[in-house]
Amino acid sequence: MIDTRDARLNFRLPSELKKVIEEAATSLGQSVSDFAVGTLVQHARAVIEHRDVTVLSDRDRDRFIALLDDADAAPNAALVEAAERYKKHLG
Repeated sequence: MIDTRDARLNFRLPSELKKVIEEAATSLGQSVSDFAVGTLVQHARAVIEHRDVTVLSDRDRDRFIALLDDADAAPNAALVEAAERYKKHLG
């Protein structure tokens, strides 16, 4: 198996926290490094997902869906112009 790990994170922490991390890693049968990386990545992904999600109230959700369902809505001038620019440049 080829080891593709080519980056490193270094940080200091209080010895009490290190002991807690070591205990948790041991409880899961993992090395401290594997436990730390797994935990950091899991939390980082949760932070990114939370950043990328917009939570709407029920009222706002209903309004948004109603706007999407508006079959009679015609594009405004700015949208028509943007579509024409898109077609011209990428089209």
